[in-house]
Amino acid sequence: MLSSNAWKSGTTVLVALGLVTGTVAPIVMMSTPAYSQSSFPDVPPNYWATPFISELAARGVIAGFEDGTFRPEQPVTRAQFAAMINKAFNKPRVREPITFVDVSANNWAANPIQRAYTMGFMAGYPGNVFRPSENIPRSQVLVSLTSGLNYAPTGSIDTTLGVFADGNTVLQYARNGVAAATQRRMVVNFPDIRLLRPNQIATRADVAAFLFQSLVSTGQVAAIQSPFIVGGDVSAGIKIPAGTSIPVRFEGADKVLLAKNEPPTPFRMKIAQNVVTSQGQVLIPAGSDVVGQLITTPNGAQFTAGEIVLPDGKRLPINAASNLITKTETITKSPSTGKIVAGTVVGAGAAAGIAAVTGDRNIKFYEVLPGAFVGAGLSFLFRDRVDLFAINPNTDLLLTLNSDLVIP
Repeated sequence: MLSSNAWKSGTTVLVALGLVTGTVAPIVMMSTPAYSQSSFPDVPPNYWATPFISELAARGVIAGFEDGTFRPEQPVTRAQFAAMINKAFNKPRVREPITFVDVSANNWAANPIQRAYTMGFMAGYPGNVFRPSENIPRSQVLVSLTSGLNYAPTGSIDTTLGVFADGNTVLQYARNGVAAATQRRMVVNFPDIRLLRPNQIATRADVAAFLFQSLVSTGQVAAIQSPFIVGGDVSAGIKIPAGTSIPVRFEGADKVLLAKNEPPTPFRMKIAQNVVTSQGQVLIPAGSDVVGQLITTPNGAQFTAGEIVLPDGKRLPINAASNLITKTETITKSPSTGKIVAGTVVGAGAAAGIAAVTGDRNIKFYEVLPGAFVGAGLSFLFRDRVDLFAINPNTDLLLTLNSDLVIP
């Protein structure tokens, strides 16, 4: 049993722990705009897709941009995806080339598009239209990969798609392909493994993860361990089941302020107390680091955790998140503003907003969290107030596991 007598909720939690077995193979792998490197300043070690991106980049399947960044949250066009397909796979032609009316011979992606088509990975739209500049949805990426690899689903498609909370939103054309990809463990969902988001535009991080898992499925690379792989194997060990709450604390200020358009911001917390079995075996020591990021939407802010770093340096992948925090605090141009935020941790966007509204760029914060807030201050110009999400990290950010946490 997992026991706790000092959870932030003030209640005792008892969770049965079972033994699970599985196998975890080591990592291996392969990149796409232009500049070859295996690590990127905007892909930190704790980022959920870092293992997929790093391994693919090291093998030349994907690449960074001229400024050295990877831009993992940037959408992928159909032309860019075709280029990645060409880097990842070298398959014989299964159909003859055709002329796409919207892909000129001097288009940079003309050859990759033709090869992706002739290998069976990608197809056009009626009228021989390819739409090279169109952003590609997540489900279309999966359909493309399963088509090119000639994967078909087995058994009930409804049952397979039923593992996703939003499986009923998969469009009819994509159901077979997505089901096949799910059965082959090609689907990677972050931050919630249960949400496929099939019609959402795929990011560069999404595509890297899907490509890597496709290569795993063909035996070209060894599997990696990630809590976000749907149906992925896990190490033998003690399992803390999904839905369990994990108490965490923040060593620093008592308040965090984030702009409503704050970019994903790296954030680190601590395990608040020992996580132990009923026999007293310590599974996760108090003080272990919980590494993740603060994410905002127009509706609230949330902490998502991707990794636990134990005191001995051992790392455990974790898929957990706090509730959505909707509390806000209004900052105005006032003589007391400096005192209000003096002991506060703020995101880069919040700092820019406070400075723009107050006109005081010398306000002292406890800490400004790292993060590049593009156009800092511009969105706050000519405003006399700014509404920020206000988080008390020691009471608001109780983590709940989205998937099982396995302790080897």
